[in-house]
Amino acid sequence: MKIGVQLHPQDTSVEELRSAWRASDALGVDSIWLWDHFYPLYGDPDASHFEAYTLLAAMAADTTSATVGALVTCNSYRNPSLLADMARTIDHIADGRFVLGIGSGWFERDYEEYGFPFGTARQRLADLERDLPIIKDRLAQLTPGPVGDMPILIGGSGEKVTLRLVAQHADAWNTFGPPDNFAAKNRVLNEWCESERRNPADIERTVGISVDEVDQLNAYAEAGADHVIFMVGAPFDLDPVAQALDAR
Repeated sequence: MKIGVQLHPQDTSVEELRSAWRASDALGVDSIWLWDHFYPLYGDPDASHFEAYTLLAAMAADTTSATVGALVTCNSYRNPSLLADMARTIDHIADGRFVLGIGSGWFERDYEEYGFPFGTARQRLADLERDLPIIKDRLAQLTPGPVGDMPILIGGSGEKVTLRLVAQHADAWNTFGPPDNFAAKNRVLNEWCESERRNPADIERTVGISVDEVDQLNAYAEAGADHVIFMVGAPFDLDPVAQALDAR
């Protein structure tokens, strides 16, 4: 099982974030992620916060082993061709370690404060379905292209649309626990793979979990997870991540 960490870019500093992702890389994690929001998701709503893709470029330069990405990029915040170009550029900085994680978006404050139309969940999913082929097409046109076969990860758990898009477009998929919830969503994704004539084994199954769930690794593995990602906020205590690496 792969072990990753998502570092929350809120209520912290760039210096602390850089120290945390360097330490994570040194521990030997398989992946390091941020989230793509403009304001804190919990705690003080006016706490410090930093933009994801600027940080990801720095993370790509600061690390050497782990894959890097956003868990997940909000499709609404960037033109799809521009997003493809940004992802490709970070992939070159990372020597081919970038994963393009993407989802339809949900955090209304981001939309309101930055002037993006929030619309409905159905509209945002329709936009994601429209934009995924555009992103793939732009990646194929860029000179140079990504260093390797840059994976696309889709985050979400909607059974009617999101998991269908995963089966159609994604190399990896992320959702959340607990294990029984993950197992149920995993089964639905397998059904969509069968419907879309996609080999289920071609899609890596990742799950975002709490640092309190170190003792649940076996349960997540039994539920079908290939890759667990610990969600860690400042001050970035990585001891549970180290425990998980040791347990693995």
